[in-house]
Amino acid sequence: MILYILKGKDHSSLKEKLKSSSASFKFLNLYGKELALAWPDSAVEGITDESVELVVKTKKSYILAGNEWKKDPTVVKVKDVEIGSKRVVVAAGPCAVESEEQTETVAKAVKRAGASLLRGGAYKPRTSPYSFQGLGEEGLKILRKAGDETGLPVVSEILDARDAGAFAKYADMVQIGARNSQNFTLLRDVGKLGKPVLLKRGLGNTVEELIQSAEYVMMEGNGNVVLCERGIRTFEKSTRFTLDIGGMVAGKLMTHLPFCADPSHPAGKRELVHSLALASVAAGADMLLVEVHPRPEVALSDSEQQLTPESFELLMERIKALASVLGRSA
Repeated sequence: MILYILKGKDHSSLKEKLKSSSASFKFLNLYGKELALAWPDSAVEGITDESVELVVKTKKSYILAGNEWKKDPTVVKVKDVEIGSKRVVVAAGPCAVESEEQTETVAKAVKRAGASLLRGGAYKPRTSPYSFQGLGEEGLKILRKAGDETGLPVVSEILDARDAGAFAKYADMVQIGARNSQNFTLLRDVGKLGKPVLLKRGLGNTVEELIQSAEYVMMEGNGNVVLCERGIRTFEKSTRFTLDIGGMVAGKLMTHLPFCADPSHPAGKRELVHSLALASVAAGADMLLVEVHPRPEVALSDSEQQLTPESFELLMERIKALASVLGRSA
Protein backbone atom coordinates (compact mmCIF):
# COMPACT_ATOMS: atom_id res chain seq x y z
CA MET A 1 0.00 0.00 0.00
CA ILE A 2 1.24 3.48 -0.87
CA LEU A 3 0.34 6.46 1.28
CA TYR A 4 0.91 9.90 -0.25
CA ILE A 5 2.18 12.38 2.33
CA LEU A 6 0.96 15.97 2.08
CA LYS A 7 3.82 18.21 1.00
CA GLY A 8 5.54 19.78 3.98
CA LYS A 9 3.26 18.02 6.44
CA ASP A 10 4.74 16.48 9.57
CA HIS A 11 4.16 12.71 9.46
CA SER A 12 5.60 11.74 12.84
CA SER A 13 2.17 10.67 14.13
CA LEU A 14 1.70 8.41 11.09
CA LYS A 15 5.08 6.87 11.76
CA GLU A 16 4.09 6.10 15.34
CA LYS A 17 0.81 4.54 14.21
CA LEU A 18 2.65 2.33 11.73
CA LYS A 19 5.16 1.35 14.43
CA SER A 20 2.39 0.31 16.78
CA SER A 21 0.78 -1.84 14.08
CA SER A 22 2.19 -5.12 12.80
CA ALA A 23 3.02 -3.53 9.45
CA SER A 24 6.41 -3.15 7.85
CA PHE A 25 6.95 0.30 6.35
CA LYS A 26 9.41 2.68 4.74
CA PHE A 27 9.26 6.41 4.04
CA LEU A 28 10.85 7.54 0.80
CA ASN A 29 10.86 10.28 -1.81
CA LEU A 30 10.18 9.02 -5.33
CA TYR A 31 9.57 11.09 -8.45
CA GLY A 32 9.27 14.18 -6.27
CA LYS A 33 6.57 12.70 -4.04
CA GLU A 34 6.82 11.92 -0.32
CA LEU A 35 5.52 8.40 0.17
CA ALA A 36 5.02 5.88 2.89
CA LEU A 37 5.26 2.32 1.63
CA ALA A 38 3.57 -0.10 4.04
CA TRP A 39 2.80 -3.82 3.92
CA PRO A 40 0.90 -6.12 4.24
CA ASP A 41 -2.27 -4.23 3.37
CA SER A 42 -4.24 -6.02 6.07
CA ALA A 43 -2.04 -4.46 8.75
CA VAL A 44 -2.35 -0.94 7.34
CA GLU A 45 -6.07 -0.78 6.59
CA GLY A 46 -7.88 1.39 9.09
CA ILE A 47 -4.86 3.60 9.85
CA THR A 48 -5.70 7.25 9.22
CA ASP A 49 -3.62 10.37 9.72
CA GLU A 50 -3.93 14.04 8.81
CA SER A 51 -0.57 13.87 7.00
CA VAL A 52 -1.94 11.39 4.44
CA GLU A 53 -3.29 12.90 1.25
CA LEU A 54 -4.13 9.72 -0.66
CA VAL A 55 -3.97 5.96 -0.18
CA VAL A 56 -3.33 3.65 -3.14
CA LYS A 57 -3.91 -0.07 -2.66
CA THR A 58 -2.37 -2.15 -5.42
CA LYS A 59 -3.18 -5.68 -6.49
CA LYS A 60 0.29 -6.44 -7.83
CA SER A 61 3.33 -7.87 -6.09
CA TYR A 62 5.44 -5.02 -7.47
CA ILE A 63 4.10 -1.85 -5.92
CA LEU A 64 6.50 0.95 -6.87
CA ALA A 65 7.31 -0.31 -10.38
CA GLY A 66 3.67 -1.02 -11.18
CA ASN A 67 1.46 1.40 -13.07
CA GLU A 68 -1.48 1.35 -10.68
CA TRP A 69 -0.17 4.35 -8.77
CA LYS A 70 1.94 6.00 -11.49
CA LYS A 71 0.06 6.16 -14.77
CA ASP A 72 2.49 8.26 -16.80
CA PRO A 73 5.53 6.48 -18.31
CA THR A 74 8.81 7.19 -16.54
CA VAL A 75 11.56 8.85 -18.54
CA VAL A 76 15.01 8.01 -17.21
CA LYS A 77 17.69 10.63 -17.77
CA VAL A 78 21.35 9.66 -18.13
CA LYS A 79 22.96 13.07 -18.24
CA ASP A 80 21.12 14.69 -21.17
CA VAL A 81 19.96 11.39 -22.72
CA GLU A 82 16.30 10.57 -22.13
CA ILE A 83 15.22 6.92 -22.12
CA GLY A 84 11.49 6.30 -22.38
CA SER A 85 10.52 9.14 -24.71
CA LYS A 86 9.76 8.95 -28.44
CA ARG A 87 13.43 8.54 -29.27
CA VAL A 88 14.95 5.05 -29.44
CA VAL A 89 18.19 5.32 -27.47
CA VAL A 90 21.10 3.11 -28.55
CA ALA A 91 23.96 2.21 -26.21
CA ALA A 92 26.89 0.62 -28.03
CA GLY A 93 30.44 -0.41 -27.36
CA PRO A 94 32.67 -3.39 -26.67
CA CYS A 95 31.58 -6.36 -24.64
CA ALA A 96 34.77 -5.89 -22.63
CA VAL A 97 37.13 -2.95 -22.27
CA GLU A 98 40.43 -4.42 -23.42
CA SER A 99 42.64 -1.37 -23.95
CA GLU A 100 42.49 2.40 -24.26
CA GLU A 101 43.02 2.26 -28.02
CA GLN A 102 40.28 -0.34 -28.60
CA THR A 103 37.75 1.54 -26.46
CA GLU A 104 38.46 4.95 -27.95
CA THR A 105 38.25 3.55 -31.49
CA VAL A 106 34.83 2.01 -30.80
CA ALA A 107 33.58 5.08 -28.93
CA LYS A 108 34.35 7.38 -31.85
CA ALA A 109 32.80 4.93 -34.33
CA VAL A 110 29.52 4.44 -32.47
CA LYS A 111 29.24 8.16 -31.76
CA ARG A 112 29.68 8.90 -35.46
CA ALA A 113 27.01 6.33 -36.33
CA GLY A 114 24.47 7.83 -33.93
CA ALA A 115 24.75 6.00 -30.59
CA SER A 116 23.73 8.01 -27.52
CA LEU A 117 25.51 5.99 -24.82
CA LEU A 118 28.83 4.15 -24.61
CA ARG A 119 28.67 0.67 -23.10
CA GLY A 120 31.61 -1.45 -22.03
CA GLY A 121 32.43 -4.14 -19.51
CA ALA A 122 35.17 -3.40 -16.98
CA TYR A 123 34.23 -6.21 -14.60
CA LYS A 124 33.22 -9.35 -16.51
CA PRO A 125 31.01 -12.12 -15.05
CA ARG A 126 32.30 -15.16 -16.93
CA THR A 127 31.01 -18.69 -16.68
CA SER A 128 34.56 -20.02 -16.61
CA PRO A 129 37.04 -18.62 -14.06
CA TYR A 130 39.74 -19.05 -16.72
CA SER A 131 38.09 -16.63 -19.15
CA PHE A 132 39.03 -12.94 -19.35
CA GLN A 133 37.62 -11.27 -16.24
CA GLY A 134 37.98 -7.65 -17.32
CA LEU A 135 40.39 -4.85 -16.35
CA GLY A 136 38.44 -3.82 -13.26
CA GLU A 137 38.69 -0.21 -12.12
CA GLU A 138 41.30 0.50 -14.80
CA GLY A 139 38.67 -0.49 -17.37
CA LEU A 140 36.21 1.98 -15.86
CA LYS A 141 38.81 4.74 -16.11
CA ILE A 142 39.40 3.91 -19.79
CA LEU A 143 35.66 3.91 -20.42
CA ARG A 144 35.26 7.24 -18.63
CA LYS A 145 38.06 8.81 -20.69
CA ALA A 146 36.52 7.60 -23.95
CA GLY A 147 33.11 8.84 -22.87
CA ASP A 148 34.47 12.27 -22.01
CA GLU A 149 36.31 12.55 -25.32
CA THR A 150 33.21 11.68 -27.36
CA GLY A 151 30.58 13.27 -25.14
CA LEU A 152 28.86 9.91 -24.60
CA PRO A 153 27.57 8.99 -21.12
CA VAL A 154 28.88 5.58 -20.08
CA VAL A 155 27.14 2.46 -18.77
CA SER A 156 28.97 -0.51 -17.27
CA GLU A 157 28.13 -3.57 -15.17
CA ILE A 158 28.80 -3.81 -11.44
CA LEU A 159 29.40 -7.23 -9.90
CA ASP A 160 30.19 -6.39 -6.29
CA ALA A 161 28.98 -3.65 -3.95
CA ARG A 162 32.60 -3.23 -2.80
CA ASP A 163 33.22 -1.55 -6.16
CA ALA A 164 30.39 0.96 -5.69
CA GLY A 165 32.83 3.82 -5.09
CA ALA A 166 34.48 3.32 -8.47
CA PHE A 167 31.10 3.24 -10.24
CA ALA A 168 29.98 6.37 -8.41
CA LYS A 169 33.10 8.09 -9.72
CA TYR A 170 33.34 6.81 -13.31
CA ALA A 171 29.94 5.53 -14.52
CA ASP A 172 26.86 7.50 -15.57
CA MET A 173 24.58 4.46 -15.53
CA VAL A 174 25.09 1.25 -13.56
CA GLN A 175 24.16 -2.08 -15.10
CA ILE A 176 22.97 -5.09 -13.13
CA GLY A 177 23.66 -8.16 -15.25
CA ALA A 178 21.52 -11.24 -15.77
CA ARG A 179 23.44 -13.28 -13.19
CA ASN A 180 22.82 -10.65 -10.51
CA SER A 181 19.21 -9.88 -11.40
CA GLN A 182 18.10 -11.41 -8.10
CA ASN A 183 21.12 -10.43 -6.02
CA PHE A 184 18.89 -8.43 -3.70
CA THR A 185 21.68 -7.07 -1.50
CA LEU A 186 23.49 -5.71 -4.55
CA LEU A 187 20.25 -4.25 -5.91
CA ARG A 188 19.71 -2.32 -2.68
CA ASP A 189 23.30 -1.08 -2.63
CA VAL A 190 23.13 0.08 -6.24
CA GLY A 191 19.83 1.81 -5.50
CA LYS A 192 21.57 3.83 -2.80
CA LEU A 193 24.14 5.11 -5.33
CA GLY A 194 21.44 7.28 -6.89
CA LYS A 195 22.72 6.58 -10.40
CA PRO A 196 20.39 5.47 -13.22
CA VAL A 197 20.21 1.66 -13.30
CA LEU A 198 20.01 -0.72 -16.26
CA LEU A 199 18.53 -3.92 -14.84
CA LYS A 200 18.79 -7.06 -16.96
CA ARG A 201 16.41 -10.00 -16.80
CA GLY A 202 17.88 -13.17 -15.37
CA LEU A 203 18.39 -16.22 -17.58
CA GLY A 204 15.55 -18.08 -15.88
CA ASN A 205 13.43 -15.22 -14.54
CA THR A 206 9.89 -14.35 -15.49
CA VAL A 207 8.96 -10.81 -16.51
CA GLU A 208 7.21 -10.37 -13.17
CA GLU A 209 10.36 -11.42 -11.32
CA LEU A 210 12.36 -8.86 -13.31
CA ILE A 211 9.95 -6.10 -12.28
CA GLN A 212 10.04 -7.30 -8.68
CA SER A 213 13.83 -6.98 -8.75
CA ALA A 214 13.38 -3.33 -9.72
CA GLU A 215 11.45 -2.85 -6.47
CA TYR A 216 14.65 -3.38 -4.48
CA VAL A 217 16.32 -0.48 -6.29
CA MET A 218 13.26 1.75 -6.08
CA MET A 219 12.76 1.14 -2.36
CA GLU A 220 16.02 3.04 -1.87
CA GLY A 221 14.40 6.11 -3.42
CA ASN A 222 15.87 5.54 -6.88
CA GLY A 223 13.19 5.50 -9.56
CA ASN A 224 15.61 5.81 -12.49
CA VAL A 225 15.46 2.17 -13.59
CA VAL A 226 15.48 0.80 -17.13
CA LEU A 227 14.44 -2.85 -17.46
CA CYS A 228 16.34 -4.94 -20.01
CA GLU A 229 15.21 -8.00 -21.94
CA ARG A 230 18.40 -9.86 -22.88
CA GLY A 231 17.16 -13.33 -23.69
CA ILE A 232 16.24 -16.27 -21.50
CA ARG A 233 17.42 -19.87 -21.47
CA THR A 234 15.03 -22.24 -23.26
CA PHE A 235 15.26 -25.57 -25.13
CA GLU A 236 16.11 -23.75 -28.39
CA LYS A 237 19.73 -24.13 -29.55
CA SER A 238 19.76 -22.18 -32.82
CA THR A 239 20.35 -18.99 -30.84
CA ARG A 240 22.44 -18.44 -27.73
CA PHE A 241 19.34 -17.43 -25.75
CA THR A 242 15.71 -16.81 -26.67
CA LEU A 243 14.91 -13.11 -26.98
CA ASP A 244 11.47 -12.86 -25.36
CA ILE A 245 10.00 -9.98 -27.35
CA GLY A 246 6.50 -10.97 -26.28
CA GLY A 247 7.61 -10.77 -22.66
CA MET A 248 9.00 -7.30 -23.26
CA VAL A 249 5.71 -6.15 -24.79
CA ALA A 250 3.81 -7.59 -21.82
CA GLY A 251 6.26 -5.96 -19.42
CA LYS A 252 5.67 -2.55 -20.95
CA LEU A 253 1.98 -2.94 -20.07
CA MET A 254 2.79 -3.98 -16.50
CA THR A 255 5.10 -1.15 -15.46
CA HIS A 256 5.72 2.55 -15.98
CA LEU A 257 9.47 1.92 -16.35
CA PRO A 258 11.14 2.00 -19.80
CA PHE A 259 12.37 -1.18 -21.47
CA CYS A 260 15.68 -1.91 -23.17
CA ALA A 261 16.43 -4.83 -25.49
CA ASP A 262 19.84 -6.46 -25.81
CA PRO A 263 19.94 -8.23 -29.20
CA SER A 264 23.62 -9.20 -28.97
CA HIS A 265 23.50 -11.81 -26.20
CA PRO A 266 20.48 -13.81 -27.39
CA ALA A 267 21.82 -13.77 -30.95
CA GLY A 268 25.19 -15.24 -30.11
CA LYS A 269 26.07 -14.69 -33.78
CA ARG A 270 26.56 -11.27 -35.34
CA GLU A 271 24.52 -12.14 -38.44
CA LEU A 272 21.40 -12.37 -36.25
CA VAL A 273 21.88 -9.10 -34.35
CA HIS A 274 20.38 -6.74 -36.94
CA SER A 275 17.09 -8.64 -37.21
CA LEU A 276 16.67 -9.02 -33.45
CA ALA A 277 17.46 -5.33 -32.91
CA LEU A 278 14.93 -4.21 -35.51
CA ALA A 279 12.29 -6.60 -34.17
CA SER A 280 12.81 -5.10 -30.71
CA VAL A 281 12.34 -1.57 -32.01
CA ALA A 282 9.19 -2.62 -33.88
CA ALA A 283 7.87 -4.12 -30.63
CA GLY A 284 8.37 -0.85 -28.74
CA ALA A 285 11.80 -1.04 -27.09
CA ASP A 286 12.86 2.32 -25.66
CA MET A 287 16.55 1.43 -25.78
CA LEU A 288 18.95 -1.02 -27.42
CA LEU A 289 22.22 -2.37 -26.06
CA VAL A 290 24.57 -3.44 -28.86
CA GLU A 291 28.09 -4.86 -28.73
CA VAL A 292 30.66 -3.41 -31.14
CA HIS A 293 34.37 -4.20 -31.52
CA PRO A 294 36.93 -2.87 -34.04
CA ARG A 295 38.16 -6.44 -34.68
CA PRO A 296 35.58 -8.91 -33.33
CA GLU A 297 37.62 -11.93 -34.40
CA VAL A 298 40.28 -11.14 -31.78
CA ALA A 299 37.93 -9.94 -29.01
CA LEU A 300 38.67 -11.33 -25.55
CA SER A 301 34.98 -12.07 -24.91
CA ASP A 302 31.86 -12.74 -27.02
CA SER A 303 33.79 -12.44 -30.27
CA GLU A 304 31.10 -14.13 -32.39
CA GLN A 305 28.29 -11.71 -31.57
CA GLN A 306 30.05 -8.34 -31.68
CA LEU A 307 29.45 -6.13 -34.72
CA THR A 308 32.16 -4.32 -36.64
CA PRO A 309 31.86 -0.50 -36.68
CA GLU A 310 30.76 -0.73 -40.34
CA SER A 311 28.00 -3.20 -39.53
CA PHE A 312 26.86 -1.08 -36.60
CA GLU A 313 26.67 1.99 -38.84
CA LEU A 314 24.37 0.08 -41.19
CA LEU A 315 22.27 -1.08 -38.25
CA MET A 316 21.85 2.51 -37.06
CA GLU A 317 20.66 3.53 -40.54
CA ARG A 318 18.05 0.76 -40.43
CA ILE A 319 16.98 1.65 -36.87
CA LYS A 320 16.50 5.29 -37.84
CA ALA A 321 14.45 4.33 -40.90
CA LEU A 322 12.24 1.96 -38.89
CA ALA A 323 11.82 4.43 -36.02
CA SER A 324 10.69 7.07 -38.51
CA VAL A 325 7.98 4.77 -39.88
CA LEU A 326 6.78 4.19 -36.30
CA GLY A 327 6.60 7.91 -35.58
CA ARG A 328 9.75 7.84 -33.47
CA SER A 329 13.38 8.88 -33.90
CA ALA A 330 16.77 7.34 -33.17
